Amino acid sequence: MTRLIDAIRPCGPIADEKAAERARNVLEEAAARDSWTTQLERAWPALAPVFGASPYLTSLVRRDPGRLRDLLDSEPETRFENLLERTAALAQADWDAAKAGLRKLKAEAHLLIALADLGGVWNLDQVTGSLTRFADAALASALTVAARGELEAGRLVRLGEGEEGPVPGWFCIAMGKHGAYELNYSSDIDISVFYEPEVLPLADGIETQAFAVRLTHRLADMMQDKTADGYVFRVDLRLRPDPSSTPPAVPAPAAFDYYESVGQNWERAAFIKARAAAGDIGRGQAFLDELAPFIWRKNLDFAAIADIHSIKRQIHVHKVDERLTAKGVDLKLGRGGIREIEFYVQTQQLILGGRHPELRSPRTLDALRALEAAGHVSVQAADELADAYRQLRSAEHRVQMLADEQTHRLSESDGERKRVAALSGFDRVRSFDAAIERTLKTVNGRYGELFPDEEQLSSRFGSLIFTGVEDDPETLATLSRMGFSHPATISQTIRSWHHGHIQATRTARGRELFTRLAPRLLDAAQASGAPDAAFTRFEAFFSKLSSGVQLQSLFLAQPKLFELMVQVMAFAPRLASTLARRPAALDALLDGAFFASIDSEEDRSVMAHAVSRADGFEEVMDAVRRIHREQAFRVGVQVMSGAASAELAGRAFADLADICMEALAPAALAEAERLGGSFPGEVAVIALGKCGSREMSAGSDLDLMTLYRAAEPGATSSIKEWSADVFYGRFTQRLIAALSTPTGEGELYEVDMQLRPSGTKGPVAVSFTAFEDYYEREAETWELLALTRARVVWASSPQFAEAAAGAVESALRRPRDRARTAADVGDMRALLERERPPKGEWDLKLSPGGLVDIEFAAQYLQLAHAADGGPLRQNTAEALAAFDGLAPADALAALRKAWALQQNLTQLLKVALGDNADPTDEPKAFRTLLARAGDVRDFRALRTKLESSRKGARSAYETIVGAPSDGSGRTSR
Repeated sequence: MTRLIDAIRPCGPIADEKAAERARNVLEEAAARDSWTTQLERAWPALAPVFGASPYLTSLVRRDPGRLRDLLDSEPETRFENLLERTAALAQADWDAAKAGLRKLKAEAHLLIALADLGGVWNLDQVTGSLTRFADAALASALTVAARGELEAGRLVRLGEGEEGPVPGWFCIAMGKHGAYELNYSSDIDISVFYEPEVLPLADGIETQAFAVRLTHRLADMMQDKTADGYVFRVDLRLRPDPSSTPPAVPAPAAFDYYESVGQNWERAAFIKARAAAGDIGRGQAFLDELAPFIWRKNLDFAAIADIHSIKRQIHVHKVDERLTAKGVDLKLGRGGIREIEFYVQTQQLILGGRHPELRSPRTLDALRALEAAGHVSVQAADELADAYRQLRSAEHRVQMLADEQTHRLSESDGERKRVAALSGFDRVRSFDAAIERTLKTVNGRYGELFPDEEQLSSRFGSLIFTGVEDDPETLATLSRMGFSHPATISQTIRSWHHGHIQATRTARGRELFTRLAPRLLDAAQASGAPDAAFTRFEAFFSKLSSGVQLQSLFLAQPKLFELMVQVMAFAPRLASTLARRPAALDALLDGAFFASIDSEEDRSVMAHAVSRADGFEEVMDAVRRIHREQAFRVGVQVMSGAASAELAGRAFADLADICMEALAPAALAEAERLGGSFPGEVAVIALGKCGSREMSAGSDLDLMTLYRAAEPGATSSIKEWSADVFYGRFTQRLIAALSTPTGEGELYEVDMQLRPSGTKGPVAVSFTAFEDYYEREAETWELLALTRARVVWASSPQFAEAAAGAVESALRRPRDRARTAADVGDMRALLERERPPKGEWDLKLSPGGLVDIEFAAQYLQLAHAADGGPLRQNTAEALAAFDGLAPADALAALRKAWALQQNLTQLLKVALGDNADPTDEPKAFRTLLARAGDVRDFRALRTKLESSRKGARSAYETIVGAPSDGSGRTSR
């Protein structure tokens, strides 16, 4: 015999150390008093996570510490059997004693079952089975006590014995999880009460219905009244026939009439799990046997199945949270939840069980395995759903263990979910959330395979009919009300898609899916506020698909995803183009953490895993492009939604570029070694421009330089005896190809190497000595400005990375004439204005007071003060902040203000529209989005703010660098 104390194990980490310690103090005091301190200390490692997470279980041991001592010292199964015996013995107690006794036994049962569950002693079947057996025992005793009261009151002439129960002819049918021995931890019990009027042993003059209802109410009161000792079980009587118009106890003949005449399919499904649980068990079983033809129809009835599915859709409308994220999810009724697994099983049972009795098991997992054994469910689907069922039921129990509440919802609060995660064995809430989300998606995906939705195909604006060869007048009116400028064009396009004129709807399945998708598309386009733009860009995207079945299925299964995608179509043609070319980018949206803060280390880990599975240089290139596409799309959508600021987005885009180079540079070096042999030397990749300063936006290219140093002069590669310049030139060429060559997975970056010493005229890879010599003797001021943003992103060794960074800093800190530097910067800016004037009001880069002015000011300050130990910062905003006290405060403030505004606008414009975009021509909804990015109320206010901030920035630039004196020079400061 294994005692609980010998078997129990820690369920997970301690969610709340202080709560656990408070519980321990109470228990230590009791243990010291009653001499069980040794047992408590031995069990504490397993108890601490429980009491650190569950206030309810803590309250049970606080009220009666001796109960915990006794349970720890007992063998769980033996103790539970003894508990059932004590529950049955209460049938002989009076009303008050039975009421108190049942509640105390419920507390003991709850504590024992929870500890056996959390401690890994009992599996899910044992847990749910024990909860159900206690419910049955409590019902039986409560019914006997209530019946004795009726006998003593003179309304019964005798009490029954044995199988006929205390009241012959009166019986409880356990429904739902109670009927299937699947009760959850804080479950209600669903019972339907029936009686045989002619069998009830009633005294003369006692009306049968009044008696049956009174007895039912007395039973419910005994079970669910809340006292100082709590309650036993909440009782739900609503699964009886037509509960809105029938009493709580229904005569069996009337019940048969109801089910035979107006019984609905959802009631058939409910009776799959039904079981005679209390009262006259023999007559209860006979009742179910007589009802079997109603439940198990031998003729297949697919129309009935459609009706079953409509019940689920009604639940979704009225009860279910549709989200597939763990935060706030309803584990029972939500999409991908327990209810979907049960419906998946029960619906197939209703179809097949009439002819195949072996499929009639009331228990979900047993029925699932029976369906698998009969070939109706694949082994993989059965395994996935069984695992999901166990995980969701276990999580559901842990949610309920926190406060003994009949809830199935994970909290929105990270702190509350942390408790559930700890009880489930997870160290981190994020890991727990991810596991739940994967499970929900698995279940929802499997459920979607079974049921095609039968939603309405119209809109709240009116009819949407696209059949036949002519436009439907009502549909044109609907489209007009929805805000489409050219309803006839929309109608004709959709009808052509219905007729299979594009690849996405060429197959019958594709057209079937599009029939359901079309009204959702139009509703989503209308909701975007830019229906014409949304539809036009969706048309460009949809018409380019090579196949539409998988993607349309995804959109239908994930309506929130589809709505967001249509918003992207409305506001972001650049992202829409990405989706048209690479629909797989949508996969990232399925991640519940899609809108969480970008975690570069997590992205780095994902990239490393993808690259580790690649075989060869080309596969590495493809793997990097796949990860880049998903993550760049994620950053872009976060920018559009406002979830990511310009600063965060710039860093995220740059971090993603770093991660790509970290993956590809070693592969490029390995390629060079494969072709020419190993080389004794070191190499680093230096990012300049927007990547170096971590200010990248969507579509930014990479300004790079490679720096190398041979181990010794005259060193050559081991196979082809390449010199250092040849070897590292080949490495650089392979790296450029890896970063810029289109593959089957698309493009990555454009690479610009012109910022290296000597530009396009010099060698593609730069030796360490040449770098130092060039920046000491030959480099022009513009090259030094560019070097202020230089950042080592990868090196063959940490030591060489440090050396390369040191060489960059040394070049920048050499003494230079401030006046001459200011004049050079001014000349360069004047030259830019002459040769590359701004393209319009929305040229945020080249306009006076735009990004170039601000960058030049920040870079000039660094060059001017570097020799004196002034700050060096690659990032423009950080550089401006670092010069507080070294430059006029008003000028720095104006530059920072203009920089922040124009960066916010640049990020959104680059994500949505690309280069040289003029948002004036974009839909009003997008202009509103842009105004939000500028932190103003509307587009007009944005233009005013932009003009003002640029004037301030231009003046600040002239204050710092110098005011123009003529067309070719500057008056320096």
